[in-house]
Amino acid sequence: MTDMSVLSELNAIVLKIEVAAGEQVQKGDTLIILESMKMEIPVVAPHDGTVAAILVQEKQTVEEGQKLVALGG
Repeated sequence: MTDMSVLSELNAIVLKIEVAAGEQVQKGDTLIILESMKMEIPVVAPHDGTVAAILVQEKQTVEEGQKLVALGG
């Protein structure tokens, strides 16, 4: 499987990054927690894989559709 980007589903602020590059994750694991309108929204792994890269930083404002994490197979 090739690298796949995990995208933000909404405009938000990156509250917390839960994983690091090189970490193995399973489908459904929380990768990043976003905050929007005082609500915390988890961004989860869409499939099992390895975190290839974290493309954002905590406290960064992100837009809907922005790449957050590169996830390899």
